[in-house]
Amino acid sequence: MQAKIKKIKKFFLLLIFLNAKLSLGQSANAIFIDSDIKIDGIAGESEWNNAKFTSDFWQYFPLDSIKAPDQTKFKVLYNNENLYVLVVSNFEDNEFVISSLKRDWSSRDNDSVTLVLDTFNDATNAFLFGISAEGIRREGLISNGGNGSGSSRGFSFSWDVNWEGEISKNENILVAEFKIPLASLRYNDKSDKWRINIYKTDVGKNKRSTWARIPRNLSIAGLAFMGDLFFERPLGKSKTPFFLIPYTSGTQGMNFEENKIVSFFDLGIDSKLSLGSGLILDLTLNPDFSQVEVDDQIINLSRFEVRLPEKRQFFLQNSDLFSNFGSSYSAQPFFSRRIGVAKDINGNTIQNRIISGARLSGKINKNLRLGVLNMVTDSDAKNKISSNNNSVIAIQQKMFSRSFLGAFFVNRQKIANEEFENDQKEFNRVLGVDYNLQSKNNNWVGKLWYHKSFETDNNENNFSNGFRLNYNSRKNNFRLFTGQKSENFRSDLGFIQRTGVKSYFASYGHRLWIDSESIRSIEFSQQIYFVDKPKLSNLVTDRNYETKSEISFTNQSKFEISYNRRYTYLLDSFDPIGGDKSIPLPANKGFYYNDIEMVYNSNYSRNFYFNFQTTIGQFYSGNRVSFNTEFTYRIQPKFNGSVKLRYDDIYFPSVYTYGKLFLIGPKLEYTFNKQLFWNTFVQYSSRSENLGINSRLQWRFAPLSDLYLVYNDNYFTYNNLVPRIRSLTFKLTYWLNI
Repeated sequence: MQAKIKKIKKFFLLLIFLNAKLSLGQSANAIFIDSDIKIDGIAGESEWNNAKFTSDFWQYFPLDSIKAPDQTKFKVLYNNENLYVLVVSNFEDNEFVISSLKRDWSSRDNDSVTLVLDTFNDATNAFLFGISAEGIRREGLISNGGNGSGSSRGFSFSWDVNWEGEISKNENILVAEFKIPLASLRYNDKSDKWRINIYKTDVGKNKRSTWARIPRNLSIAGLAFMGDLFFERPLGKSKTPFFLIPYTSGTQGMNFEENKIVSFFDLGIDSKLSLGSGLILDLTLNPDFSQVEVDDQIINLSRFEVRLPEKRQFFLQNSDLFSNFGSSYSAQPFFSRRIGVAKDINGNTIQNRIISGARLSGKINKNLRLGVLNMVTDSDAKNKISSNNNSVIAIQQKMFSRSFLGAFFVNRQKIANEEFENDQKEFNRVLGVDYNLQSKNNNWVGKLWYHKSFETDNNENNFSNGFRLNYNSRKNNFRLFTGQKSENFRSDLGFIQRTGVKSYFASYGHRLWIDSESIRSIEFSQQIYFVDKPKLSNLVTDRNYETKSEISFTNQSKFEISYNRRYTYLLDSFDPIGGDKSIPLPANKGFYYNDIEMVYNSNYSRNFYFNFQTTIGQFYSGNRVSFNTEFTYRIQPKFNGSVKLRYDDIYFPSVYTYGKLFLIGPKLEYTFNKQLFWNTFVQYSSRSENLGINSRLQWRFAPLSDLYLVYNDNYFTYNNLVPRIRSLTFKLTYWLNI
């Protein structure tokens, strides 16, 4: 009997030990060295023998319940200046997939290893460093725990920092060395532990693996599941480097509409200064964004403004601090594209010169983040645009394990006393509070907010509030949302689609994981969405019931089919087709209409892949057939070519109106080597009757220093090709480490 009791005790002790081990999670040790290490991808230095390899990687895709068949292992060393990481990874074969030689590649189409560092141990923000199987580097910032979608997706690769990384290949084994200056990172003084994860992408075999085990229904770079990195000695004070980035640029061109030569030369400077262990001060004087890729032309069949992405680097870094308030889809109090971009007297989008700007952002302590942004824009008398001071102050206080409470203040204030017809009011201000929920296991994500705007003569009925809750487990997911924007809510620096409405949304999805060589999962979902007007006796203006089925395949292709039952009540006349011959749909009338939508995304690991979307059915009082597709072909690792096509055929018998809308956008990218890149983007839209060409040559002649040559050409196409504006621009930037 006593022997049985002893066995039972041993059994329970073993369970307790295993449970304690699981709760502690995985860990690795960083060993201190006095010397420097040459980064060559060979790892022949004797210092590497001071550390032991850490392994036991888990497969993330296609299965997340087994150890990775092709294992990866790593070591970590550090000295007073740098962090060194050695990764040795086994691939299934030596046919490595490399889509481009350009920096900041995507892991979905490049064989690679990626390092994620949560230096403040907050499971909310992290640094990301990756190297492809061709030795091409990328670096980025992770925010919001790596959650979200759209603008708040949680990843930004606009962050640039100088670090070293090299690889070597021996048959199917990839050896990667990282050398990351500690001055490039922010962390608490005397840190002795960071959170870390490393993941590998094997594109050709459709496999991904991670050191810390992550459920495959969550992001592979999410911060909820990471291991610990223990330092042999505590780190010293976080370094405070100072960088200057001067630039010069010039443009020569012709405005054919005004029969005027365009010629100018410009100078400007940016700077970066680290303040303490967690804050960075960015300053810019006379910034220039001539090297930024042009926006994609679109065909907008909705009644509302479409949100285009921010592409200017100054606004992208730490952008989550300022833009992660409200709803990015329809009620965002700060949207950086409102600064430096305006409308001319004809309603066309133009650049509004930015005189200067400053941004202070980062960590005050382990749990508190601060962001302060101020930009001064110039006046434009010709287009009746006033000079403005544009400011944002934001704070985020971490709460519980991964959630945080945020507050912000947005202010747009006229500087001069210009009085233009239909001009902005003297000021517009928005004050608000958001609570962001993120559970420890990342299954629950949500948000609750209340915002209020202020103007010179309008301080009533000017609020916005909302609630969102998402649940995502391996088999089930649901989303709930409700929000309201009162009639007088305004944010001149925000993205507000419409006001005076209440919105409601609910969806439920059930996912079946299939044990098959070809099918990964099948998901069935239902959703309902409607909008009403409280001041019009809760008149419903929009409603949609959607039933959708989605099949995900093990080769990473996907097929979706959905059926939509829609209702729209038009308060104003609306012309979705546009053009001189089109007749608008009448106001104060409701429309019931149904459609079927199908989407297919092919396997993007192949050299040729495509995405296809079609919508067929009713459209208001008429019918619609729409096709939207993109074909991509690459000759690795130097050439990528793609063509976007969209076609809409719309017919309204009730008003005897029909329209055929067409959009095409070929894009070519050629990387001559690791320093020289060429991009050309051609776009034609039948709605705007415009053909645009944007061709850009970039030479990275020194670390983070570039020379750009940009050719722009635009034509009217309503008769023959009639030139509008043509220009050639150069821009030279140089990164100085002071």
